[in-house]
Amino acid sequence: MKDIILTGDRPTGNLHLGHYVGSVLNRVNIQNQGSYDKFYIMIADTQALTDNADRVDKVKNNIIQVAIDYISAGIDPNKVNIFIQSMVSELHEFTTYFLNLVTLSRVQRNPTIKEEIKTRGFEKSLPMGFLAYPISQAADILAFGTTIVPVGDDQLPMIEQAREIVSSFNYTYSPTEEVFQMPKPFLATDKVCRRLPGLDGKLKMSKSYGNAIYLCDSPDVVRQKVMSAYTDPNHIRVSDPGQVEGNIVFTYLDAFCKDEHFARYLPEYENLDSLKSHYKKGGLGDVKIKKFLIEILEELLAPIRARRASCLENIDGIYNMLFENSYKASLQAKERLERMKDAMGINYKKLLK
Repeated sequence: MKDIILTGDRPTGNLHLGHYVGSVLNRVNIQNQGSYDKFYIMIADTQALTDNADRVDKVKNNIIQVAIDYISAGIDPNKVNIFIQSMVSELHEFTTYFLNLVTLSRVQRNPTIKEEIKTRGFEKSLPMGFLAYPISQAADILAFGTTIVPVGDDQLPMIEQAREIVSSFNYTYSPTEEVFQMPKPFLATDKVCRRLPGLDGKLKMSKSYGNAIYLCDSPDVVRQKVMSAYTDPNHIRVSDPGQVEGNIVFTYLDAFCKDEHFARYLPEYENLDSLKSHYKKGGLGDVKIKKFLIEILEELLAPIRARRASCLENIDGIYNMLFENSYKASLQAKERLERMKDAMGINYKKLLK
């Protein structure tokens, strides 16, 4: 049996370059290889509401934006089921049953949750829905029999939680026959791409931090953002030796630059190593390397913008695709929910003769 793949994003804003290199590009590559049984990409609006309960319009309006970002980045709706989480009601029932298998202390130890609580200022007033985020995510994964989950580094604790739930459920309710399989994470091969830092030098590019380049950004906006990116604060004059480590422009070049880019945009250098060597010795200004990065990003983003323009002319068609796919996803989740309730002994309809 081939793999079943599920991944997704919260519709709290447009997708950015961190999403692209951290997970979306992986999804496109997997899709094009075609070596899977089913492939789901979920727009996680229910999870987005856990910290946006008073901003429903923000979540609702971004559903279509995220769907357009997917398609613009190369996801093919004919090969991948892109669906809306809240339209698959079975997921909520999965979450309810799984909550009984996880302790409060276990969730509070989750490093991703701890970091997000701090980022959102939830230390004194923590929504229960947000605290249950890892359980909801496990429900999304397990409801479809998922075996592979393309994620970034920051989501690995969520996969571990799902795996613990699999063990706990199978041990408690079905020790002789596995109801759920162990999901495995699928990470970008390049470590830089797994957690792309923000333009300001923070550890993560994030909508929350306002330090991101979005797939929908115009050329002028991309230029402005790159030109303001954090480099080496001690590299004041062109002649000064520069530091590559922690320099965001070079971090982005590690993620996006290829040898062929030098022939097109910076022919005086053979490759990235030679560019780094010159910068370290001194004599190479930040403006030059930033302009080089802008050329590379424009080469990547121009076709994405073109596909986005086509999508914007077919909004109704994209909504219909999402609704139809959500219905199909619901049917799949319903089948596994029946198996789950059979194992638990609570499929009461089967008591009828």
